[in-house]
Amino acid sequence: MTQLTPQIGDHGGGVRSIRVPIPDNPLGFTLVYVVDTDRGPVLVDTGWDDPESWDTLAEGLRACGTSATEVHGVVITHHHPDHHGLSGKVREASGAWIAMHAADAAIVRRTRETRSERWFSYMTAKLEAAGAPESHVAPLRTARSRKLPGFSPAVPDREIVPGELLDLAGRRLRAIWTPGHTPGHVCLHLEETHPAQLPGNGRLFSGDHLLPEITPHIGLYEDPDDATVTDPLGDYLDSLERVGRLAPAEVLPAHQHVFTDAASRVRELLAHHEERLTGLLTLLVEPLTPWQLAERMEWNRPWDQIPYGSRTIAVSEAEAHLRRLVKLGRAEAVAGSEPVTYVAV
Repeated sequence: MTQLTPQIGDHGGGVRSIRVPIPDNPLGFTLVYVVDTDRGPVLVDTGWDDPESWDTLAEGLRACGTSATEVHGVVITHHHPDHHGLSGKVREASGAWIAMHAADAAIVRRTRETRSERWFSYMTAKLEAAGAPESHVAPLRTARSRKLPGFSPAVPDREIVPGELLDLAGRRLRAIWTPGHTPGHVCLHLEETHPAQLPGNGRLFSGDHLLPEITPHIGLYEDPDDATVTDPLGDYLDSLERVGRLAPAEVLPAHQHVFTDAASRVRELLAHHEERLTGLLTLLVEPLTPWQLAERMEWNRPWDQIPYGSRTIAVSEAEAHLRRLVKLGRAEAVAGSEPVTYVAV
């Protein structure tokens, strides 16, 4: 890769990246990829909706020899605001289409249609059911009028259909459905010879599914009006194996840096989750609520140092792991417990 400026990287073969900052976030930035096509540049993700982020994206596009007004299309790996946040502004500037998998597009529409009061009520009920203490739940009861970031995301124009080539003139970009991090997360396989002739099958825009040093968050994204019990961790592990079999020559992730040997990274992540599931079973020798399990799990810092919002995310991930253990028959809910507790079997 050629580093054109601190923010711009040239990956060869008509693919560049722009480091778009994420305000007040340890991830630092989203790598927005600019893919040249015969009809103009197409972006893979867009970055967080923030004035500094927009300025960086616009300046980066100019450094790539184009501009926001010339963008032909936007392909979104998943609906999170550090990926989809600026899509609406790009479309306003250029008339570009926005493509997203149907499962994440449904979340976008639901987010736009759900009043914040309904969301707070749903989260209050979910956290109470998970055994969260009143000190954590109480702020949600009084936060009815607060404006939430990312609560009006752009509605996509096109649906990304798994297995199909996207309509990118002069390029072969195939959608690979990789649910887990979100229900509609997609990786994008550039089915073209690597510009540096690296061995393997093309290049993979991996979004947050496959990152070189970070284990993606696996949580719950459910419709408050749908009682279906999902298994996002199981979906993620299946998706990892599918990407490993793809054997791309190079992985272009949405955070950190480009890397090779996707199969090795897939094996590391599969082993990590198996070790974590096994470790959770040792905690579940006694009945625990999802909140109690989250308190005891290993995170990147001690529980008492984890911020309020991140604790909610952690409990969601704990519940995703519990669901996987229940589905595997390795744990079960304790009959009659309120809030519900789980124990190893």
